[in-house]
Amino acid sequence: MKALLVGYGSIGKRHYEVLSQIDMVEQIDIVTSQDLPQFTTFKSLESILNLEVYDYFVIASETFKHFEQLSYIENRVKNRIIFCEKPLFETKKELNIHNNTVFVGYVLRFHPLLQKLKNTLQSEQILSASVSCGHYLPRWREGVNYKNSYSASRAKGGGVLLDLSHELDYAQWLFGTIKKCHSFQEKISDLEIDSDDFVTLIAKTDNNVRLTLTIDYISKIIHRRMLINTIDSTYELDFIGNTLMIQNKNGEQELQTLQNMERNSMFSAMHRSILSTKESACAYHEAQTLMQTISMIQEQNNG
Repeated sequence: MKALLVGYGSIGKRHYEVLSQIDMVEQIDIVTSQDLPQFTTFKSLESILNLEVYDYFVIASETFKHFEQLSYIENRVKNRIIFCEKPLFETKKELNIHNNTVFVGYVLRFHPLLQKLKNTLQSEQILSASVSCGHYLPRWREGVNYKNSYSASRAKGGGVLLDLSHELDYAQWLFGTIKKCHSFQEKISDLEIDSDDFVTLIAKTDNNVRLTLTIDYISKIIHRRMLINTIDSTYELDFIGNTLMIQNKNGEQELQTLQNMERNSMFSAMHRSILSTKESACAYHEAQTLMQTISMIQEQNNG
């Protein structure tokens, strides 16, 4: 199998690292403006004479480039698998996929404790959930000036709503599509950015789950967690500590922990699933539904 990696920034490098460890991937070429003499590279998609030599396309460029690059590939090859980093686009856009199969990079779906929790919740009646994630933007990416990152730029598809859309994705994956929502999407800190750094919402899904969600660039204490109340139990998942606490009506507790999770294990599980069973991977129609939710939040906060 031959893969084409579009983009070689920090996330592109991680995808290359992961794909190079998958046996079925025999060759990885790269579209990048960088000079990388150790690789076969192209300056642009347009400079590749025959895209059909590739079986797997991985779009890992800035968000604002996704629509154009995905459209270009979709219109020039058939029966291929295309992976696009999250979020799908910077806002809701219409792009019908007919020729290929597209997946979007919501890698947190492959966290082992989230997978275990999803299976457990199949037999539970979920009442409410609270989701939160915060990370101080200047300390997010080591060696990168946050002011120059795409996260700081609304025009490049930055902002916490898009950057941390993992939270919206796994919330809808677990609880159903958000149908009613009241939200705030703002820039409230002293960060030197023109994108949003704080989003909070209260919502109800089509499965009648009450949901609160807060994501931000301003928390100096890194956190990523979820609390779920069902008829019988309460579940607390800490993605940073890799723990899942369960407590039932009688006060009985169970603590599940995940030890020594490899840095790239979720990315590896995601790509392997996309190239085989497709289980748990975010399909294109799911990403489109998520973009509708993102668009609803954006429209509520315009002006």
